[in-house]
Amino acid sequence: MSDDQSPVIATARRAQEAATRLAPLPRTARDAALSAIADALTARTDQITAANAEDVKRARDAGTPEAVVDRLALTPERIAAIAADVRDVVALPDPVGEVLRGSTLPNGLELRQVRVPLGVVGIVYEARPNVTVDAAALCLKSGNAVLLRGSSSAYASNSALVAVLRDALESAGLPADAVQLVPGEGRESVRELMRARGLVDVLIPRGGASLIKTVVAESTVPVIETGTGNCHVYVDEHADPDTALRILVNSKAQRPSVCNAAETVLVHAGIADGFLPRAAEALREAGVTVHGDAAWQAADPHVLPATDEDWASEYLSYDIAAAVVPSLDAAVAHIRAWTSGHTEAIVTSDTAAARRFTALVDSTTVMVNASTRFTDGGQFGFGAEIGISTQKLHARGPMGLPELTSTKYVVTGDGHIRE
Repeated sequence: MSDDQSPVIATARRAQEAATRLAPLPRTARDAALSAIADALTARTDQITAANAEDVKRARDAGTPEAVVDRLALTPERIAAIAADVRDVVALPDPVGEVLRGSTLPNGLELRQVRVPLGVVGIVYEARPNVTVDAAALCLKSGNAVLLRGSSSAYASNSALVAVLRDALESAGLPADAVQLVPGEGRESVRELMRARGLVDVLIPRGGASLIKTVVAESTVPVIETGTGNCHVYVDEHADPDTALRILVNSKAQRPSVCNAAETVLVHAGIADGFLPRAAEALREAGVTVHGDAAWQAADPHVLPATDEDWASEYLSYDIAAAVVPSLDAAVAHIRAWTSGHTEAIVTSDTAAARRFTALVDSTTVMVNASTRFTDGGQFGFGAEIGISTQKLHARGPMGLPELTSTKYVVTGDGHIRE
């Protein structure tokens, strides 16, 4: 089958046409469509939960861990919460048309740089069907068409959700093809999406390390890399021990299965003697298994020996790697060697140490005396996020609506010609 006949390519072409129609629409049209989507999700809850029950049954029959099944499941309460999130997006400021800078040049030309939609955004993601609605809402709010490629484990749920979204768009007078599910459940459809350069403007992978690595390595479409989170907490020699314990336990154990949870703790040797036994006990009481170096093992008999695999791990579980370092610079060197570039935290009462740490650490977010768990679009006041980017181009850190736009220059003259 040629690309011209490919269902994936045909879908991308329809999305491109829809994006052209979306781009000039005013905020009122996009917000009305989002409100229609929220209403439709509530009205068609029974249809959505029936489709979701098929996915849940199939997952349980396949022996899928219950924690994964729970992420897959959609209840009426969860659908109501998803609809409420869409209404929250309606209330967010519109990024499209925002003037980032402007001036009148010496020759009289008026120059403006304005935000514009990216165009067609492809999202490749794993089991959570709530991402289907979240991603669609954010893309529509920012004037983009979206191609959704969820995992096969949520295919029935995603199909039902996209049907609801498309019907709501049509009822609001917007093109239904602004939201489409990428056809196919096999890997070939993902590969085709990744190669649809010229039709798809950007791909955003959301999921585990393997998924992200595959999309980044194999895509010819530009990729915004949402990163894995090998996040670190560094306890400086000038840290208040009680503050450090609160931040450490919260960073690791408040919700260990997310990308902004801490996976490594580094403790300055100057504070280690008194801090390590308390930290090991506090982590153990929180259900966390510590994989530590010799100093940590000497401080607590429950600590397991750490290896290079532990320093590199994004556990996403109640496990943490732990080491003692001789200096702040040694902590930074360890972080630079092993981090995924997501979030690092320092706990210290020394302003100079905090300044040096923030200057030397090269990650999307550096926390000073705060939990790594705050790296989140909602917590940052963005209202919502499409993901957390660990790359350095275009978008870095939690990605809100502005990160789903590009810019263009509008230059206005009065018969100007260049001499």
